[in-house]
Amino acid sequence: MRRILAVLVVAVALLLAVLVGWDFIAPVRHVPQLASADGRATSIVVEKRSRLLTLFHDDKVIKTFRVSLGRDPIGAKEREGDSRTPEGHYVIDSKNPRSHFHLALHISYPDAEDRAHAALRDVPPGSDIMIHGLPNGLGWLGRLHLLHDWTDGCIAVTDPEIGQIWALVDTGTPIQIRP
Repeated sequence: MRRILAVLVVAVALLLAVLVGWDFIAPVRHVPQLASADGRATSIVVEKRSRLLTLFHDDKVIKTFRVSLGRDPIGAKEREGDSRTPEGHYVIDSKNPRSHFHLALHISYPDAEDRAHAALRDVPPGSDIMIHGLPNGLGWLGRLHLLHDWTDGCIAVTDPEIGQIWALVDTGTPIQIRP
């Protein structure tokens, strides 16, 4: 009986490893098509305290998403490795369909002010702040990721949600990240 149980446990573990591994290295990832200009977001607002990301077209709310933030979310990002999500006005400056996370929209942090602030303290400001889905292979976690802040300073949503955001946000879209 123990032998059968051990074989069953190993088989389930291997199956999970294959499923997670395939999602991580999948050669084809569905990349949503960009919405028409009149349906696209013209701005993004992230409210860290309430853990909300809202897409706007002019002054009209398109959609709001619950998010996870950096592991130390209170206060503005001050340096590389502080696990804080930045605060301020930035833009979405690129999109990465082959990220280590399911789709990623890069935020233009650090800007000149952030770099100057870090230079005064002789520390690197950090970089690679993004809005992204879950780590590849872990999309099945879905909304469970909202149970705690877990990123290194990024803004995380579920994989289906990042697909919606990807389709509604073009590069150059302004993003305001509030405390």
